[in-house]
Amino acid sequence: MYNQYREGWLEVICGCMFAGKTEELIRRINVLSFAKKKMIVFRPRIDNRYSETEVVSHAGTRIPCIVIEKSEEVLQHVSDDTEVVAIDEVQFFDEGIVDICETLADQGKRVMVAGLDKDFRGEPFGVVPELLTRAEFVTKLTAVCAKCGAPATRTQRLVDGKPASYHDPIVLVGAVEHYEPRCRHCHEIENKPKKY
Repeated sequence: MYNQYREGWLEVICGCMFAGKTEELIRRINVLSFAKKKMIVFRPRIDNRYSETEVVSHAGTRIPCIVIEKSEEVLQHVSDDTEVVAIDEVQFFDEGIVDICETLADQGKRVMVAGLDKDFRGEPFGVVPELLTRAEFVTKLTAVCAKCGAPATRTQRLVDGKPASYHDPIVLVGAVEHYEPRCRHCHEIENKPKKY
């Protein structure tokens, strides 16, 4: 019997913090586990907010994973019979992760990644924009703005309760103590250069 579809594609789950990206990634992994798919899950070492050995959502849902430092380490763990590769917090990986995701999808693997599409400034974050252009499937999630209740698509960084400066470092791993979801209109950045 001829199979009309070939396996292998890239799925990106993106959005701001507290939108449920990791929760959605874990949900998909759990669904696939019922189908007895051979899976492997990764997350970057830099994100150790909740666990040293698991992917954990803000809501507390968790699954075991392999913690890695660099994108090239993914290939050391994926075997020929791996059917699904899942990567959380993909925005923290180096540019090599893009080619690795493409290669794995070309090999017939279902590649699922989750990450922030914008940094705290509201600008494209790391490798995620490139992954979005290459993905077959994109799920963009929103949270609820902490100030007005509108759909939130941005991540507000707070320093001592005040909006962060545009010139602060891009990466600051944290959760509710440093960040909250905001809509376009409530998102604030100190010292942001005016474009027009």
